[in-house]
Amino acid sequence: MDGAFPYREGRSFAQETCVATISRHRNIKRRLTVEDKKVQNQQAENTTNRRGFLKTGSAVAGGLLVPGAYSSAAFAQAKQYPKLGNYPDGVAGDTVVAGLTLDLTGPYSAEGAGQKRGFELAAEMINNGDPRVKKVSPLTKQGILGKKIELAIGDAETKPNSAVQAATRFIRQDKAMMIAGSVSSSVAIALQNTCERAKTLYFPIISGSSDTTGKDCRRYGFRLCHHAYTASKAIAPVLAEAYGKDMKAIYLVPDYNYGHSIHDHMREFTEAQGWTTIDTPQIHPLGATDYSAYLLNVANSGADILINLDYGADAVNSAKQAHQFGVLKNMKMCVPYMPAYMLEEVGPEIMEGVHGTMVFWWTEADKNEVAKDFVEAYEAKFNAKPRDPEHNAYMTMLLWADAVERAGTFYPAEVVKAFEDSINHKRPYTMGGEVYFRAEDHDGAANFAVVKGKKPSDIKNKDDLVDVVAVANGVDTLPPIGYAGCKMSPAV
Repeated sequence: MDGAFPYREGRSFAQETCVATISRHRNIKRRLTVEDKKVQNQQAENTTNRRGFLKTGSAVAGGLLVPGAYSSAAFAQAKQYPKLGNYPDGVAGDTVVAGLTLDLTGPYSAEGAGQKRGFELAAEMINNGDPRVKKVSPLTKQGILGKKIELAIGDAETKPNSAVQAATRFIRQDKAMMIAGSVSSSVAIALQNTCERAKTLYFPIISGSSDTTGKDCRRYGFRLCHHAYTASKAIAPVLAEAYGKDMKAIYLVPDYNYGHSIHDHMREFTEAQGWTTIDTPQIHPLGATDYSAYLLNVANSGADILINLDYGADAVNSAKQAHQFGVLKNMKMCVPYMPAYMLEEVGPEIMEGVHGTMVFWWTEADKNEVAKDFVEAYEAKFNAKPRDPEHNAYMTMLLWADAVERAGTFYPAEVVKAFEDSINHKRPYTMGGEVYFRAEDHDGAANFAVVKGKKPSDIKNKDDLVDVVAVANGVDTLPPIGYAGCKMSPAV
């Protein structure tokens, strides 16, 4: 860490999931004492004319009052709100905590590390008042409503229990005003339930199951990334165009929420293209290391294409073994929800011609300004090209800043309303077009990429690994409202 923003380094859950807040409450108490004295002096000076008086005590309760800068945001922050979640305690000082539950170990650790870098970049840019932030969050100046973002980080270990305990610690001890981070949809859904009870904003960064904004949708949860339904709808016609309509498909399915969700949707949309499904999906546990028995069944299935639904390290291991066992000599492979780091770890010889979807690919920097800003800022900080996890974390934090600034307060219910009204405040997006969240289910409407692995001979550098063959329309690929069973709780 370069010390550019307040930061709390976490450890694995077994070693504790975060570092406790040092002297936070003492500092808050000192600040309130000083402010109380200012309030008394101001009241004494204005006893003869109170009509023009802005109640400083209310501003202290809201946690923000910049002297001489009585913007609409300042007035909204000064409004008296009842206690809700960590409001007002979480905004009583000059910082605000974002609690990050990241898979720093386990099968999705590469994605967790990427999310960490994306959050660090976004927090640094927001805290420093980087002008590039304004293209996504026009009202942001320096910090969010003048408060610096402080990151509290814990290892979710790709386990719902570890993630929930880390998030609970952040909410209770650090007074976090938002929780973010996930790769596994089981983790995302568990965290979303936890944050709903705590009236704390939650953002799954990667969550492929349609249930996250479907039957498991929650008022305080908002998902930016594409998912099982949208990925399947976007890639099925591309596959039919590439291979024809007379194809027999067999599926390799990780045995958890996301795996079953995308299996159902891929089957639905490929069969609509005329494909046949071999009705013996190879279902395996998350984190499997030996795929030989499953791949033997795949090899003997008579399929034309293996639809590999794995993600993270599972996708890497299963693809490598499919190549080693000769499965890919006789059939194609598709990875509909392609992990960003799979391309490097598996290698272009195996990934050549393999189709998939990604939220973002760095070459979009040549096509739009918001992508260019992100890629340049990331390269300057980390000397590398960003991938999906970094992108999702970065954009989520900027959109959170935008919603808070538009609300003019960190009060959770008002921030939820601002997100739900984002259709009227669409923001330019890194994959082109604009981004917003549907009020009905909090599904993100954002374009994403359909990609294909490049031929090794066409690769120009270590990051030149795929061609973007199509940009999926984020609105057109969303499921119909109510399709996945979302029944949003009342606004509170």
